[in-house]
Amino acid sequence: MAGSSTEYIKHHLTNLTFGNHPEHGWSFAHTAEEAQEMGFWAFHVDSLGWSIALGLLFCLVFRAVAKKASSDVPSGVQNFVEMIVEFVDTNVKDTFHGKSALIAPLALTIFCWIFLMNLMDLIPVDFIPVLAQALGLHYMKVVPSTDPNITLGMSISVFFLVLYYSIKMKGVGGFAGELALNPFNPANPVLKLFFIPINLILEGVTLIAKPVSLGLRLFGNMYAGELIFILIALLPFGVQWMLSVPWAIFHILVITLQAFIFMMLTIVYLSMASEHH
Repeated sequence: MAGSSTEYIKHHLTNLTFGNHPEHGWSFAHTAEEAQEMGFWAFHVDSLGWSIALGLLFCLVFRAVAKKASSDVPSGVQNFVEMIVEFVDTNVKDTFHGKSALIAPLALTIFCWIFLMNLMDLIPVDFIPVLAQALGLHYMKVVPSTDPNITLGMSISVFFLVLYYSIKMKGVGGFAGELALNPFNPANPVLKLFFIPINLILEGVTLIAKPVSLGLRLFGNMYAGELIFILIALLPFGVQWMLSVPWAIFHILVITLQAFIFMMLTIVYLSMASEHH
C-alpha cells in the first residue's frame, strides 16, 4: 500500500514533459526519471498548455463582454466583469503613485489569469489525469501555478518591468545611484566610497529577492494545496468527502488570496520603481 501510494503521489505531481532525451531524442518522457534526464531545456507541456488556454479564456470572455456591454440592463456576466475591473482599478489607484496606462490592464490580467490557474486545483485530482491516460498521455498536471517554471516566469517578467520603469523614471545613473548609495550614504566622500560595495550587495540581494519570493510564494502555497488534495484522495471514499469538501471551500479563499497578493505586490514593486526620488 505504501508503495502504491508513493507511486500515486509521484504520478500526480509529475509534469507531461517533452524534451531531447540522450537516448530517445526529442520525445515525451514516459517516467519522471526520463524527464529529469532531458535536462533544463525540456518543456512542461501540460503547464504551458493549460496556462495558455486559461489566458485565452480570460481574453475571450472579457473581450466578448466589452463588445456587448450595455448601459441599459447589464447581464450577470457584465456585472461580474465590471465588479472585477472596478476592484482592480481601485487597488491600482490606491497603490500606484505614478502615471502609466499599462499598470491597470497588467494588474487585471495578472489577477484574473492567476485566479483561473489556481481555480483548476478544485477539479477532482483523478479526473483529468485518468482522461489523459485514456488518450495515451502518461502525465497531466492541470494546475499551472503548481509549476515553479510558470510562477517564476511570471515573476521574472514583473522583474524586467521593474527594471524598465526604474531606468525610465530615474535614468541609468539615477538607478545605479539608488543601488550604490542606499541604505548607507554618509556625507564623507571616503566613507561613501567605502560603503558603495556594501550598498550594492544589500540592494542587489533585495532586488533579486523580489521576483524569487514573488514566484516561490505562489508556487509553494498552490503546491501544498494540491498535495493535500492528493493525500485526501488516498483515503477511503467516505472520508474523502468529509475532508475534501471543507478543504475545497477553504481553498477558494486561498486561490483568490494568492492571486490578489501577486497582483498587489506587482503594483507595489512598480510603484516603487516609478518614484522619481
